[in-house]
Amino acid sequence: QVQVKESGGGSVQAGGSLRLSCECSGYTCSRYAMAWFRQVPGQEREAIAGLDVDGATDYADSVVGRFSISKDHAKSTLYLQMNSLTPEDTAMYYCAAECDSGSGWKIPSLCNDWGQGIQVTVLS
Repeated sequence: QVQVKESGGGSVQAGGSLRLSCECSGYTCSRYAMAWFRQVPGQEREAIAGLDVDGATDYADSVVGRFSISKDHAKSTLYLQMNSLTPEDTAMYYCAAECDSGSGWKIPSLCNDWGQGIQVTVLS
């Protein structure tokens, strides 16, 4: 069974940076796309960055040019480097594993495994 656990969240001043980590345990972690989502209370979960098995990356318009998704395959760990943070980036961030390839990672129901989420707060 795949287990996913996020780390690295916290509070940061606007304009600052944070790096989120997501440890994925399970043999399928390397066989499917992985992704980062975020959610603000009262709003739908937003797909923000995806990494496909072939190494292709994709980003939501709201984070392109500021966020970068990557993976250390040896550690089975997914990262999200977040730069130039703004208060609008404040949300609970979730790592997802076993996501469909292509654009499938953008649809929460097409990712099978989720972390518990980690809070990111950007102070103005």
